Amino acid sequence: MINKTVENASAALRGIQDGMTLMLGGFGLCGIPENAIRELLRLGVKDLTCISNNAGVDDFGIGLLLQKRQVKKMISSYVGENAEFERQLLSGELDVELVPQGTLSERIRAGGAGIPAFYTPAGYGTEVAEGKETREFDGKMYLLESWLKADFSFVKAWKGDTAGNLIYKGTARNFNPMMATAGKVTVAEVEELVPAGELDPNMIHTPGIFVQRIFQGDHYEKRIEQRTVRTA
Repeated sequence: MINKTVENASAALRGIQDGMTLMLGGFGLCGIPENAIRELLRLGVKDLTCISNNAGVDDFGIGLLLQKRQVKKMISSYVGENAEFERQLLSGELDVELVPQGTLSERIRAGGAGIPAFYTPAGYGTEVAEGKETREFDGKMYLLESWLKADFSFVKAWKGDTAGNLIYKGTARNFNPMMATAGKVTVAEVEELVPAGELDPNMIHTPGIFVQRIFQGDHYEKRIEQRTVRTA
C-alpha cells in the first residue's frame, strides 16, 4: 500500500529553497496551511513568489511571511485586510500581480490540467488587460491568460489518509483542491490522518495521486478574519 505520510511540517518542507514559487491554499483565513507557514517562517527562506487568493492579515497567515520580508512577489486576488501588504506595495518593496478571483482560480486549475492558456472576458478593457493578447469570440472580447504552476503547493484538508486522499470541510474547499493539482510537490496537512481505505471514495475531493507528502498538523487557530455579530 502506498504511504505518503511524513512525520511533521519539517519533513514535509524538505527541499524548499530561496526563490521558489509556492501555492498556499485558503480563502481569507479559512483552510490555510498554518503548519506549513510556521515552518516557512522557521526556515527563513526568502525571495518567494506566493500564489494565494489573499495575503493573510498582518499577524497571521501569509502576513507573517510578509513581515519577515520573505516574499518577493504576490499573485493574489484579494488583499484588503493586510496593512503591511499595502505598505510594501505602495513603497515598491513588493511585486504584486492582482488577478480577478475567477481568473486566478482558472489559471491554477489550468496549470494542474496541463492547459497552458485560455481566453476569458474578465478584465477586458481594464488595467488587467495591459500587455495581453485579446481576441473576439461571438462578438465579445476576451483576454488570453496563462496557467499558474508552483514548485510546492501547500494545502490544508479536514481529513486525509496515508495514500494522500483528501476531504475538505466547508469553505476550506476553496482554492485548496485546484492548488493540489498544480504543484510539482504537493504537501497536504490535515486535521485527522487515517489509514488508507477508511475514507468513503465518494467523499474524496482530492485524489491521492496529486499529493506527494501528507502529515497531521497541530495547533490550528482557525481565526475568523472578520467577526460580525448582532446587537442584543
